[in-house]
Amino acid sequence: MRKLWSMVLALALLASPALAASPVREAEVWESLPAPAALPAPDLEGRVAHDGARIWFAGYGTGAPVILLHGGTASSDLWGEQVPALVASHHRVLVIDSRGHGRSTRDARPLAYEQMEGDVIAVMDALSLDQAAVVGWSDGGIIGLIMAMKHPDRVSRVFAFGANMDLKAFNISGAFSQILAKVEARLAADYARLSETPKDYDAFSKSVFAMQSSQPNYTPADLAAIHGPRIAIVDGDHEEFISRAHTAYLARTIPGAELVILPGVSHFAPVQDPAGFNAAMLAFLDR
Repeated sequence: MRKLWSMVLALALLASPALAASPVREAEVWESLPAPAALPAPDLEGRVAHDGARIWFAGYGTGAPVILLHGGTASSDLWGEQVPALVASHHRVLVIDSRGHGRSTRDARPLAYEQMEGDVIAVMDALSLDQAAVVGWSDGGIIGLIMAMKHPDRVSRVFAFGANMDLKAFNISGAFSQILAKVEARLAADYARLSETPKDYDAFSKSVFAMQSSQPNYTPADLAAIHGPRIAIVDGDHEEFISRAHTAYLARTIPGAELVILPGVSHFAPVQDPAGFNAAMLAFLDR
């Protein structure tokens, strides 16, 4: 009888949409991963040979210079929503693919954030660019903050989004975020499309993960010694991977830094809410 009752109940649930399943919840903006607009045709494009790699860059527009630095395993193609906004706001925009990422090459050595920071300086030198503001996303934000630390005379401002400066920053629950599978698929496809070694994504992504698992390791004293560039520490209020406590710590420890929390977005705010991200970015750069 119990088995029969269970079968009847199951059939009833299947017959009644209201009972069979709860309504499917519409995804929030912070759970989405929209495709960015394509990068516009550049005014200038090239590669700079530096320290065993060839670093790709592209330039757009005229005005106060801004360098856009992307995140780990990504490429400059994710800045398709930001480049036109910056150009329209009278900025000269430079996008750079980090070594091994996108169109840039790498050698056999392990990847390192300070090495990538040196690559950015090398591109600036090749273009006779004395100083620029930096907008960095995730690993790009780390590189921007290292520039402020190591070469403060070369960077006027840093808009560091979703960045960490030590390994205590990570939110372990981020490893279970449902958006990760979407991100991994997109980045693998972009790598296959852009890289000179299109079949090496697995080895490349492992090298990026090895870097992210061991770096950066800057102390409060290192951060407190940053002086000169104006700094904004920025994140989304649904950030998956970096703890809010770490983001607040960076803003509190770097002298004069301001804290900006973008509403309704996650680690992928530049594509989730381009208008909101761009408004905060331009307000900081143009203040």
